Amino acid sequence: MVEPGPAVSATELLLSEGVVMLGIALAMVILFRRLGLGATLGYLVAGALVGPHGFGLVGGGQSKMDIAEIGIVLLLFLVGLELNPQRLWRLRHDIFGLGLLQVVLCGLALTGVIYVATGFTMGAAIALGLPLALSSTAQVLPSLKASGRINSPFGEKAFSILLLQDLAIVPMITIIAALSRAPAVPDAPPGWMMGLYTVGAIVGLVLAGRFVLQPLLRLVGRFGERELFVTVGLFAVLASAALMHTLHLSTALGAFIAGVMLADSPYRHEIESDVEPFRTILLGLFFVAVGMVLDIGALARAPFFIVGMALVLVAVKVALIVPLAILFRMPKGQALALGLLLSQGGEFAFVLFAQAQGALLIAPEAASMFSAIVTVSMVTTPFLLMIARRLEFSTKEEDGNGLEGPERAGRNAVIIVGYGRFGQTVAQMLMGKGCKVTLIDKKPAQIEQSSQFDIKVYYGDGTNIDLLRRAGADEVNLLVFAIDDRNLSAATLQEILEAFPQASVLVRAFDRRQLISLTELNLGGVVREVYESAVAMGRIALEKLGLDPDQVDEVERQYRENDRKRLDVQISSGALEAAKDLMYRPGRTMVLPERQTIGDDA
Repeated sequence: MVEPGPAVSATELLLSEGVVMLGIALAMVILFRRLGLGATLGYLVAGALVGPHGFGLVGGGQSKMDIAEIGIVLLLFLVGLELNPQRLWRLRHDIFGLGLLQVVLCGLALTGVIYVATGFTMGAAIALGLPLALSSTAQVLPSLKASGRINSPFGEKAFSILLLQDLAIVPMITIIAALSRAPAVPDAPPGWMMGLYTVGAIVGLVLAGRFVLQPLLRLVGRFGERELFVTVGLFAVLASAALMHTLHLSTALGAFIAGVMLADSPYRHEIESDVEPFRTILLGLFFVAVGMVLDIGALARAPFFIVGMALVLVAVKVALIVPLAILFRMPKGQALALGLLLSQGGEFAFVLFAQAQGALLIAPEAASMFSAIVTVSMVTTPFLLMIARRLEFSTKEEDGNGLEGPERAGRNAVIIVGYGRFGQTVAQMLMGKGCKVTLIDKKPAQIEQSSQFDIKVYYGDGTNIDLLRRAGADEVNLLVFAIDDRNLSAATLQEILEAFPQASVLVRAFDRRQLISLTELNLGGVVREVYESAVAMGRIALEKLGLDPDQVDEVERQYRENDRKRLDVQISSGALEAAKDLMYRPGRTMVLPERQTIGDDA
């Protein structure tokens, strides 16, 4: 009799599977990034390779997907952080007009296609067709955020549709439950009660944000502990999602509302930067898990049907979204780009297919087959986006809303990207000297406000090389990036430097961390956005304390010299904490000439 080997502990299993999953995912993402196909496709392929239907290198993907869905929850939370209630109210026509029409028309059309093409019952066709109307929030929103177009008119249209799609999950679950052929669950609430739960939960979350989260953030802000901001941010997300889950509602919707609650908070940027790494990791894991549960056997048994239905899915959604977008006053090129962007199936379809399977509306084989169809449609997204960019539909937004693009600006010596409080000062000084300046901003409200002062600002994403080229960046002497963007990366700026080598490039850095990340680039200059104003206030503070003007000058000189030394140490070591011993604090003060010190009588 052979004795069984020792059981593998959960820790050992997690470590071994984690190494395999992350290693292969890293390799695939790098490969697909190099091929210009995007990270999402790399994660999906990695999951298919390591999963039980591939080489079987790790266990099943369903348990991992349950954890990884938190990545989608965090994604919706971060989107909510960028949308204050006033902006949501402004988008109400796009959300409940364009978004609602897209979900209803695409859902009905795809239901009809499935009913005719497969011979399924009407209940099964509805349970499969309605979820296919949803698009992949996890694919679309990161793409919009990475390109800086999430707040543009084009991005707001796309976001409005995605938000309504997420809201539509609740009625879709209700419809599937109403069609269910499974024995009734005793404690399951009826559909009308779920509607009341939704309204009550939203009101409760809004009140909790105002009377609990906001005071808690003010308290945490006094301590200045970064770890506490991480804790509060994750608590807000998970608590909101847990409440919605308990009420059988959309967890992603709960996280989105939590983000909206904090959108007006002064600590919004701090929370956003702290939560972002968790979102990135878990979202990647989600797509790996999707690849793992993809039944390769189902694809092999009916490859033509699955690929054909995926293409039909994409074609139907494009054919319906484009005229709807035109109806809502989008130019034809932008409407086509929007249709291509939202043409794939979405990650929530997997959840709804499982719901339909549990309701005995579809067989497990049908759930696997249509999950494969959704996945194949996701694979088409990077290619469709490449086509859209090549046709300049996805970047040419100046046709919309009466906003002109920078190609109409003529040829000037300087381009300033960003005309907020920082860019205005730079532009005023240059224009005061008689320099010809092209101003670019992607915020319509900022452009409209500037026009009231007879200042012409052109619309567009100034970090996009094609747009800069249309603005005449090939001929300018100076490119100034005055945008408030902590995510402006060294990679993006390096591409701009290579595209326009004749121009000197100046950059506004959000903070010390971003400044350090840009030190390897051949930039004309980098300025921390609050550095000089903070030094100016420090001088005023010393003067108010009665310090001699010469002493004030010496304090400033020593501070600037010490700050440069700190930066040199931090850059060489790659760690912010490396130079903390150089910071001034009790026990380490400046040595000043013996004239007057703070607190001496005048």
